[in-house]
Amino acid sequence: MNNAVSGLLDAIKGSIPEKRLLTDASRLLAFGTDASFYRLIPQLVILAETEQEIQLILNEANSRQVPVTFRAAGTSLSGQAITDSVLIVANKGWTGHELINGGEKICLQTGVIGSEANAILAPLGRKIGPDPASINTCRIGGITANNASGMCCGVAQNTYHTLDSIRLILADGTLLDTGDVDSVAAFRKSHGKLLSKVAGLAKQVQGNEELAHKIRHKYRLKNTTGLSINALVDFTDPVDVLAHLMVGSEGTLGFISSVTYNTVPDHAHKASSLVVFPDVATCCRAVTALKPAPVSSVELMDRRAMASVVGKPGLPAFINENLDKNACALLIETRAEDSETLHSQIGEINKVVGEFIVLEVVEFTEVESEYAKLWAIRKGLFPAVGAVRETGTTVIIEDVAFPIEQLTEGVLRLQELFDKYKYSEALIFGHALEGNLHFVFTQAFDTDEEIERYRLFMDDVSKLVAVEFGGSLKAEHGTGRNMAPYVELEWGSDAYQLMCQIKDLFDPENLLNPGVIINDDENSHITNLKPMPAADELVDKCIECGFCEPACPSRNITLTPRKRIVLWREISRLKREASTSEDKARLKELEGDYAYLGLDTCAACGLCSMRCPVSINTGSLTKKLRQENGKGHTGKAKWVGDHFDGVTSTVRTTLKVADAIHGLIGTKAMTAVTKATHNLSGKRIPLWNDAMPDAVDQKAFDVILNTSAPEREKQDTIVYFPSCASRNMGASRSDFEKEPLVTVMTRLLEKAGYNVVLPENLPSLCCGQPFSSKGQPEAAKQKAEELHNALLKASNNGEHPILSDTNSCSWQQKEKGTKGLTVLDVVEFIHDHLLEKLEFSPIDEPVMVHIPCSLQKLGGGDKMKAIVSRCTSQMVIPKSITCCGFAGDRGFSHPELNASALEPLKEQVPEGCNEGVSANKTCEIGLTHHSGVPYHSVAYLVDRCTR
Repeated sequence: MNNAVSGLLDAIKGSIPEKRLLTDASRLLAFGTDASFYRLIPQLVILAETEQEIQLILNEANSRQVPVTFRAAGTSLSGQAITDSVLIVANKGWTGHELINGGEKICLQTGVIGSEANAILAPLGRKIGPDPASINTCRIGGITANNASGMCCGVAQNTYHTLDSIRLILADGTLLDTGDVDSVAAFRKSHGKLLSKVAGLAKQVQGNEELAHKIRHKYRLKNTTGLSINALVDFTDPVDVLAHLMVGSEGTLGFISSVTYNTVPDHAHKASSLVVFPDVATCCRAVTALKPAPVSSVELMDRRAMASVVGKPGLPAFINENLDKNACALLIETRAEDSETLHSQIGEINKVVGEFIVLEVVEFTEVESEYAKLWAIRKGLFPAVGAVRETGTTVIIEDVAFPIEQLTEGVLRLQELFDKYKYSEALIFGHALEGNLHFVFTQAFDTDEEIERYRLFMDDVSKLVAVEFGGSLKAEHGTGRNMAPYVELEWGSDAYQLMCQIKDLFDPENLLNPGVIINDDENSHITNLKPMPAADELVDKCIECGFCEPACPSRNITLTPRKRIVLWREISRLKREASTSEDKARLKELEGDYAYLGLDTCAACGLCSMRCPVSINTGSLTKKLRQENGKGHTGKAKWVGDHFDGVTSTVRTTLKVADAIHGLIGTKAMTAVTKATHNLSGKRIPLWNDAMPDAVDQKAFDVILNTSAPEREKQDTIVYFPSCASRNMGASRSDFEKEPLVTVMTRLLEKAGYNVVLPENLPSLCCGQPFSSKGQPEAAKQKAEELHNALLKASNNGEHPILSDTNSCSWQQKEKGTKGLTVLDVVEFIHDHLLEKLEFSPIDEPVMVHIPCSLQKLGGGDKMKAIVSRCTSQMVIPKSITCCGFAGDRGFSHPELNASALEPLKEQVPEGCNEGVSANKTCEIGLTHHSGVPYHSVAYLVDRCTR
């Protein structure tokens, strides 16, 4: 850390908590990457949470001449969100929103994820205009700063054109809200000189007919190359000009605090079709013909693109190796307010397509599951390349736009460049209606020859697109460092100098994201290249896009999956290459940090794999590393497995004793005593909390074994396997439901006429999941096999289905294979087999719902919602909570993980709510503790509401 940054750190320490000022080598490294192929390691990372903090930082940075860079989600593809100085991260704490005029407008803080904004608007039939591919991860700050668009957005619905107002902080720390008349009036007084100069630039440009025409021409295309100088021809009020200059400025002109959008309709009725044409020329002519048709999206995929997904499940049969080598496809979507209009639009589109020669077609379908498969083809193209790349290479996705009338030639010329530079795997796809094409290829940067190949290729691409065709070098991914050397080539000297003047007006000291957009270094796009060393085959395909991060329960406390992989890559490299004392010391430091940051606080829930474009489960790496670290405990794990009945009996005794002491000394004293013993033991003694359950009375199982279902004309038999958690953990003191889950489940089954069978030797049975999560696969396998054999016997060799009452146990059984058995998770079983067999009497009370990570992986989230909606009209699903972070017993040993994951929970509990439901006992402990509402299995709610 240099002296200037050190001085900045000292100046802000008293105002920003030190836990949000990151200076350790591990997390600095982890924040040194975004989704691009560049790396810059910051000297200081500040997790800012308020406008006042941003103002303080900017004022202190100005006084010390310290460059700063702003970051929201870090999904930037062109190197906009990295720095070797101070990185200011604004996501946590920036998630407020306000609906205006019934959703016609929405004010969103910079940290709101795009898809969450749309979820807020969905009940009102509205959405925000931008729809980038990263919308489930990227945040409003990044969407605005990059003027991101997407598949359906086009030009008309991007942030620039749907902006109502913006709240921003300039380089000098001044706050301006262009939607607040008082703020604007004050700004006109305090910054009259700046506004006068902005107005002067606008007048100058509007008076230059040739330049004004060029700007208008360039922005009829998708264009994010350079600053949004179209603001100078579109507006006359300098405040409006300033607001729109901020859009697409990539953090180089100021900090965006919040944005108010004019929302657009989100039509519920939609249909999609896939049409394959014989060649690129025919395909592109069809695009031109479709431009005036009622289409919402037209996605082009060349033959290489389709070839990259051959063999993937759900594809039309004609996408195979025999598809014509010149073929080119369009994926077409149309949307409407009602079914009648939709069908009329489909007819219009089919009439247009019918004028062209077609090789293959998937007719328009309105069935969501069917058109989702078609869109899975398009969405799978980028990861398809990433999944087959050689270890050590990176995936590059470039983003250009041609005038649509020249799209055919543009595609063909790009394909010629791929052949010239031997990018044989490169493929083209994109938003054809806008002439916007993405091309994806793999690139190594480990030799001078490879770097030179890339440089020459990009030189040729830039000349082709910007000079020959007058197109955009960056249509929607932002300029960044990647295209900064080519901004003047695309725009010409006059426009480029205009951009330099704007930068100088807003940031005269060049402290805001220097090197991005405006950069005189002609080699900036081939410097600071990110190394991608081999780390482990489980994660080597990671492209560091960051799509995983919103799902991770440890995202706000230590690391995310992306950051774990970045750190493990460096550790792995140093293990192979460290030779100097400095490198060896660095390796020791990173390994020491990783023990807690990477392993101890990883829930290993696997939700990251559901968000990852190449399905990487970073939790699998965590388990593997825990296994390597736990080799000395293999014998202990085997002993526990062999004596499982006795061990769980001890657990029940401990729970009984703890509950009795809790009753005697009270919650406050119990918390203090157990916290002290937890800390003194070095976290080896589990931390007690007020939601700890009592032990299950084992007599409940005797009752089950001696109970018969009511006589029915046809009586089904089901094998019920209660997990070790539900067999041993009962209700917490705060829960009004006191019966063991096994009693409730059995009663539910009896209501529906099932004959219940329990497997033999039940107390000794376990699915193996607790051993697996601890990195003890041998013990896990042993227990899984024991359970499988017991269930085979109980089910009469698979004749009867198995009911598992705990999501994580169900997932473990299904993941490891259930040969000869039909295993049904409790949520799956209630939804598929009980809803129609039972009569429901709903309650008129709010019920909190948590969908555990295992249930999400089982695909049962919607089934859980359907079940609860039959029981109450007031279902509450808290926002910003994915996995609860309890992670088996990790909530006892590392409660800070659970606390961080559930931090947003309590404030979302509605007044009068006295119940929460889930389907995983340990999750329910953490949920109860952090919400103040008793959580229990959804089976309790169903039992109470049915007969």
